[in-house]
Amino acid sequence: MGKMCVIGSFNIDIMSAVERFPKTGESISVKTFDLQIGGGKGANQAVALGRLGADVMMVGKLGDKFFGPEYVEVLKRNGVSCEAVEVVAGAFPGAAFVAVDGNRDNILFIYPGTNALVDKAWIDRNWDAISACDVVLLQLEIPMETNLHAMNRLKGADGLVNSGNHKGSDRLLILDPAPATALPDEMLTGADFITPNEVELSSLAGIPVAEEDEFLKASRILIARGARNIIAKAGRKGAYIVTGTDFWKVPGFTVDAVDPTAAGDSFNAGFALALSEGKTVLESVRFANAVAALSTTAFGAQSAMPVRAAVERFLKENP
Repeated sequence: MGKMCVIGSFNIDIMSAVERFPKTGESISVKTFDLQIGGGKGANQAVALGRLGADVMMVGKLGDKFFGPEYVEVLKRNGVSCEAVEVVAGAFPGAAFVAVDGNRDNILFIYPGTNALVDKAWIDRNWDAISACDVVLLQLEIPMETNLHAMNRLKGADGLVNSGNHKGSDRLLILDPAPATALPDEMLTGADFITPNEVELSSLAGIPVAEEDEFLKASRILIARGARNIIAKAGRKGAYIVTGTDFWKVPGFTVDAVDPTAAGDSFNAGFALALSEGKTVLESVRFANAVAALSTTAFGAQSAMPVRAAVERFLKENP
């Protein structure tokens, strides 16, 4: 297992469960309310990796208001190194407002907070630690130019890769294109694996995505733009692997799901960890499906993420 790095976001999660989502102008009562010091796609993936036993560091920024300092302690308790996490004085961290309805669908509203302050200078300041990592995970809740800068350095653009401990070709770079937004082609070409869900895949490809043939067609559009490998997350259906020549479906697992909030981030963590251990892409996606499925069986994001022993036991029980 190599050293892993997540460059990305933190959010304080404010969560509620509702029978249904309100119509415009309608007020409804919520069934439950919870405030969790833990959220944001970047930190979720880092915590999921830590709970799975990975050697993982987080790169990002928190504010000293609204539980920001407490978040650092949450990371440490879950095995995440915080040497590249800054707590910015006088600032609010990111915040996410999450509602889950009776069909177990969710809606999210996100305030960026200090995630918007993760700039190129912060990447450069922590470059020695970042460049020593074997697997790096990126998402889209920090500025796009920061992600591009990190990707270019990680893959050796402008010859800068020699300032680290790796050659670009030796490192795996995994991009989770979430939340859904337009991406420049250089973001697609710079990642070894891109892991959209159906909403993000549809947004990137510009076509509807629901059925299997649509997953394939949309993924091929991204491959034509320069993407190398697409791992398309399909929720309860599992995931699809699309390369320049191949297409596989890896079925998901049936569980008593209560909250899908952590599924996508848990999937990415499981996939990255399995790859780092030398598993094949197919084996890694199956492992990721298991991690994601288990994460849906409890309410919340990081609190629902499974430990390694639980995943191994689940896989033995579901051959």
